[in-house]
Amino acid sequence: MIEQYGVLPYRVDAKDGVRILLVTSRDTGRWIVPKGNPAVGLSPQQSALREAHEEAGLEGEIAEEPIGTYRYIKQRRGRPVPADVLIFPLQVTRQLDDWPERHQRAFRWFSQSDAAASVAERSLRALILSFHPEKGEGYAPTRPVDKDERRVARGFGMLKLFRAIMPREDRFFDMFQRHSEILVAGADAMEAMFSGEHGIEESCKRIAHHEHAADDVTRDVLLAVRRSFITPFDRSAITALTSATDDALDEMWQTAKAITLYEVTSFEPQMLEMSRQASEAARLVREAMPLMRNVGRNAHRLHQITEAIVLLEGRADELHAAGLKAMYQEHGAERPMAFFVGREVYSHVERVLDRLEDVADEIQGIVIDHA
Repeated sequence: MIEQYGVLPYRVDAKDGVRILLVTSRDTGRWIVPKGNPAVGLSPQQSALREAHEEAGLEGEIAEEPIGTYRYIKQRRGRPVPADVLIFPLQVTRQLDDWPERHQRAFRWFSQSDAAASVAERSLRALILSFHPEKGEGYAPTRPVDKDERRVARGFGMLKLFRAIMPREDRFFDMFQRHSEILVAGADAMEAMFSGEHGIEESCKRIAHHEHAADDVTRDVLLAVRRSFITPFDRSAITALTSATDDALDEMWQTAKAITLYEVTSFEPQMLEMSRQASEAARLVREAMPLMRNVGRNAHRLHQITEAIVLLEGRADELHAAGLKAMYQEHGAERPMAFFVGREVYSHVERVLDRLEDVADEIQGIVIDHA
C-alpha cells in the first residue's frame, strides 16, 4: 500500500462559481489532481503543496484539514499497487509562469461537475462533487449534523462522515458468496476429474460451466462497482478480490483444457492430493465470505482462514516437487514426453493453489484495512 498527499485546487468566481483545476498524468494523459509521495521533513500539507507547485505551478491557501481520501492503482516496477491519496483543498491565489513539470503535463480549469466527470476514480469524483468551499466545509449534508458527527468529520474528513450516514451496498456480499459457491463447485469438479469419479469429458464440461458462471458474477461485481456510490470496502479491494476468485476458476479451466489437449487419462497420486487441497482451500474461501459482512467482529477467524489457505498452498508446492521427482524417475529417460505432459498438468494444478492463495491475500488485506 502506498500513501500519498494531494490537493484539490479551486477558485470561486462571482460569475462561474467553483472552478477546479486538473492536470494530466505523465504516463496515461488522464485528468488527475496534483499528488505525490510524502516528502522527508515536510508535513502532509507541505508535501501536497510541493506537488501543486511542481505539477501545476500553483500557490495559495491550503486547508488545515483534508476532505477525504481516494484510492487508485499505481504501476510500480510493472506491478499494480493500491495507493491512497489524502486530499487537501487548495484555494489558488496564483499560478506561476513556469514550474518544474510545465512541459510534461497539461492543465485546465473545469466547472465542478465537469471536473468530476473527467476523472476516472469514482471516489475522487465523489470528493469533487461533495466539495462546497463557500459553505466552509467539504460536504453539505442533507440533514442536520450533530456534535458527535462534527467531531468525526474534523478527525477523519467529511467523506468518511458521508460514508457513515449513507447505506452501504450490501448486495456485494451476496455476489461474493455466490462467487465462492461457484469456486467450490469448480474445485470439486476438478478433484472428481483427478479421482476418476467422473470421466474426463464430463468433468471438463462441468468445470467449463462453473468458469462461465464465475465470469457472469465477475461482470456483475464490476458493473456494481461502477454504478454504486457507496461500497462496503474500497473499490480496488472489491475488484481485486473478485478478480483473484475468477482467476482461480480460470486456472481450473486451463487445467482441464491441458488434460484434454494432451489426452491424459491417468494421474499421479500427488496430483490427486493437490486437487483435494484446492477443494479444501475453496471451502475455506466460502466460509470467509459471509464473515466479511462484519470484518471487525470476525477478524480473528478470517486471519485463521487465510493462514490455513497459505499452509495448503505450501503443502501443494511440496507435493508438486515430490511428484515431479517421482515422475522423472519413472519416465524421464525412457518416456520424456510423458514427463513433459505430466509436468504441464502439475504446473496448472499448482497455479490453481497459487490463485487461491491470492484470494486469501486479498481477504487478509481487507481485514487489515477494515478490522
